[in-house]
Amino acid sequence: MRKIVIVLTLLLSFQINAQEEVDSLTLNLELYQKALDSINKSFTYQYGEVPLNDGLAILNVPEGFKFLDSEQSKRVLTDLWGNPPGETLGLLFPEDMTPMHDAFTYAVEIEYSEDGYIEDEDAEDLDYDDLLEEMQEDIKTANPQRTAQGYPTMELVGWASPPYYDQENKKLHWAKELKFEDTDMNTLNYNIRVLGRKGYLNLNAIGDINMLNTFNTDRDNILHSVEFSPGNRYSDFNPDIDKVAAYGIGGLIAGKILAKAGFFAILLKFWKFIAIGAVALFSAFRKKLFGGKEDV
Repeated sequence: MRKIVIVLTLLLSFQINAQEEVDSLTLNLELYQKALDSINKSFTYQYGEVPLNDGLAILNVPEGFKFLDSEQSKRVLTDLWGNPPGETLGLLFPEDMTPMHDAFTYAVEIEYSEDGYIEDEDAEDLDYDDLLEEMQEDIKTANPQRTAQGYPTMELVGWASPPYYDQENKKLHWAKELKFEDTDMNTLNYNIRVLGRKGYLNLNAIGDINMLNTFNTDRDNILHSVEFSPGNRYSDFNPDIDKVAAYGIGGLIAGKILAKAGFFAILLKFWKFIAIGAVALFSAFRKKLFGGKEDV
């Protein structure tokens, strides 16, 4: 998994004459591509019906998608994409996408949070404009913490898609447009929550903001693909023995609990892919070779 880093390090450390640099660049571009191919081919994907978290829920992998299990997904999230170590149930990829794809669109991380049964009586009364302003202020307040932790600051630009709660199926989804410090392209953070007896499934998709239409096309298939198993469903809640969460639908959207726990680690997922960084490094190296000339 570290091959790509080694290749890039070697590439950037070469100190040779101009003609040898051109030949070396060609050679190392080939090595770079081989390293990517090797990484991408190392994964084993699943299709069809996949149990999640020892049968807590069932994922029916949508047509046109593939699923990477928990252990492989941890390697992707931490070793390849540079996120802090954490728990995940897996990653859902479009069929033609790979973790190190040079034209990456998006992937969906699936997690489970056992915070308790989330009462949804507040869903109809929420003012999403007020909620957005509150979330924007929370992010501004948290930015000094992000800076201290070595992460870029960020701004919540607005709703990319306003919150929608499906009362019948107990599924909630919304999308945020985020701007990270020193990045030209804004980030799309698409959130899906599936409510259950003791907590919720979190399906989180992040990509460039220009992926919004693509994800909207896929959203319904993704929404319908995952359900809690019998005994773990929202309707299975037993008030005599089950814990009730300390927040409702508004709190789930605002992410108050996540903010207190260091939400920068959650929202940062996917924003800085090694593959994207590698392209930038190659571009910078190429400009150095040819004196910053642009292609005609």
